[in-house]
Amino acid sequence: MVYVGSDDGNLYALDARTGTKVWSFAITGYVVSSSPAVTGGVVYVGAGYGSVYALNAKTGALLWSYATNGFVSSPAVADGVVYVGSKDDNVYALNANTGAKVWIYDAGSYVFSSPAVASGVVYVGLPNDKVYALDTDTGAKLWSYTAGGPASSAAVANEVVYVGSGEGNENVYALSARTGAKLWSYTIGGGGGTLVVANGMVYVGSLDNKLYAFGLPDDDRSKQNAACKHPDPKTLRPDFSLKASNSAATTDRR
Repeated sequence: MVYVGSDDGNLYALDARTGTKVWSFAITGYVVSSSPAVTGGVVYVGAGYGSVYALNAKTGALLWSYATNGFVSSPAVADGVVYVGSKDDNVYALNANTGAKVWIYDAGSYVFSSPAVASGVVYVGLPNDKVYALDTDTGAKLWSYTAGGPASSAAVANEVVYVGSGEGNENVYALSARTGAKLWSYTIGGGGGTLVVANGMVYVGSLDNKLYAFGLPDDDRSKQNAACKHPDPKTLRPDFSLKASNSAATTDRR
């Protein structure tokens, strides 16, 4: 199914093949502007007035809701926890099964961007130019980086955090996921949107009407794959010291 929010205050579930409505969930009077996250048969979505909802993916039945004090970002779900930002300046970690609060982190600024989660760390960009890395278990800040403008939602791949900035300093930044140290930055022609990682590349659209693509660094898997490539036949040499086993060397005399 396809899940999508609407300005009419509803979250819709549509048949992916036909577009037929399967169910809708009404959040009366409020815009459903966040992108739903779907995992484990549950749809998680934030509503404009400040609540996070968990719905049965098949029926749309409400499982739980949690109220913040401001506009809610699109959620991220990992290892049984829902992570979401809010206009009340906080990042929330909620139990995915019950909606119970696990922890709250005061970011000191609106949190409009969607959190990204990887290897036990939550990464979030803020309009006050900050990028934060938070421990998934405790919410403790591990590091922060100051970009040259309001920071976008982050993307993470191969131990690198990618984030964009805007408002006069339109850059894409690559940061060490472990330390927050800047690895490189690239100036684009306009403010960028959400970064996407796919097929070994990082993609970001820009207000200069261009799509930018950046290559990912090698990871351990790519190195292993390179080591397992077939050898060049021209370099192979026979080993005359090998002898056939008696049990394996048989002759068909028919």
